[in-house]
Amino acid sequence: MSLTEATHLEAELHKLECHFTWELKKEELDLTDLLNRLEQHAEFKLGGEAGLAQTYNSLGFVKYLLGSPEDALVFLQKCVDLIREVRESDCDKWLIVPYGNLAWLQYHMRCFSECESYLEKIRSIAQKFPDSALGLHHEVLGEKAWAFFKFSRKYYTQAKECFEKALELEPMDAQWNCGYAFVLHRTETQSSSVTDSPTIKQLRRAIDTNPDNDELKAILAVRLAQSMEYDEGERLVEEALEGSPNAPNVIRYVGKFLRTYGSVERSIALLKRALEKSSTSAFIHHQLALCYKRKTTVLQREGSQNSPCAGAEIRRSRSQCIYHLDKATELKPGFILAMTELAAQYSEDGKLDRAEELFQQTLQVAKEKNEGLQQVYFHYGQFQQYRMRSLPEAIIYYMECLKIDENTIDGKRSAKHLNKINDRRSSKSPGSGRTQNSVRKGGRNAGP
Repeated sequence: MSLTEATHLEAELHKLECHFTWELKKEELDLTDLLNRLEQHAEFKLGGEAGLAQTYNSLGFVKYLLGSPEDALVFLQKCVDLIREVRESDCDKWLIVPYGNLAWLQYHMRCFSECESYLEKIRSIAQKFPDSALGLHHEVLGEKAWAFFKFSRKYYTQAKECFEKALELEPMDAQWNCGYAFVLHRTETQSSSVTDSPTIKQLRRAIDTNPDNDELKAILAVRLAQSMEYDEGERLVEEALEGSPNAPNVIRYVGKFLRTYGSVERSIALLKRALEKSSTSAFIHHQLALCYKRKTTVLQREGSQNSPCAGAEIRRSRSQCIYHLDKATELKPGFILAMTELAAQYSEDGKLDRAEELFQQTLQVAKEKNEGLQQVYFHYGQFQQYRMRSLPEAIIYYMECLKIDENTIDGKRSAKHLNKINDRRSSKSPGSGRTQNSVRKGGRNAGP
């Protein structure tokens, strides 16, 4: 191939709509965790046959990133075959993305004639639909949205925008409504009432278009439980368990609902059952840890710590909590929520040096990833206030938390802690209200 031909080929490849051109940067991805999740999605056929085709498409790209082009080729061909089987005569637009991936893969494998063959297939599809650019079909926008959603939290904003564009073109599409509900569930941080929550509204809409999707029902139940709407939540959980009694992606949210609702032992039993089928799920290990955390809190609240049996049960429960948090962070390095909770649990266990070490590691990872930093600041502030007995350090981290966003749950909790600290200081020394005034004037402009 001449230099001119290669330049022309590359230029055409860069115009394609596929994983290779969507800025899914290898250095921003946790490929081990991503591969585990996608393989689980394939094993349980999440999203039905159409969802499985999308998973094969993503697995092909991940296998390429991991240096296994032959495996990538197998998955991409599976994707194409399944799309043709499911979509039958209406498959052209659904093939735009996998054909693009195959063109790029063949190019990287230096199979230039095969690359040109896939480019020709894409040109043929473009000629059939001249009224719209390839990237503006809802089939492409939806596929792009799912890729952004599944590959990294960093891409949730792009996923949300793509789902919205896809739904503008096809408002009742079940896949796009489902994906949009998922991404809103992951990104809505401010507490809202049941009637005002965009996530709850979209979950209901998604269930209308996906009446058999039990994962959506379980997530809605969790959201309702957070708003104390337990009756409807319990009905949804019963429906979800009846429809998908052994599906880990459903059971993990059912377990979360039951933990919130107060049925901790039942939640533990269900999550353990899910873990048997999905042993590499960091999410399930994390949920189990939170159940044991709740169990420990309940045992302590009952005031029976002085009983030898109760004390031993508390220690066992905390030990299980730490074990599952360790597993979650081992399976998913950079799991900020689990890392923060693990540090907090070591603190509760009196191992302050280990807690300090983990908090420092978590702060570093959160800053590097630009993810979850506000929550880490808040919990580290609590650690400094209640365990290290260092109010100056606690104030610094509460203020840092507040500066990120004063309207989130952690922002409001930080403001509450700061105000309590200053109320106590003011009662002892009326002229010492500097931090309190700063908080009440607005956390965004406040400094430590």
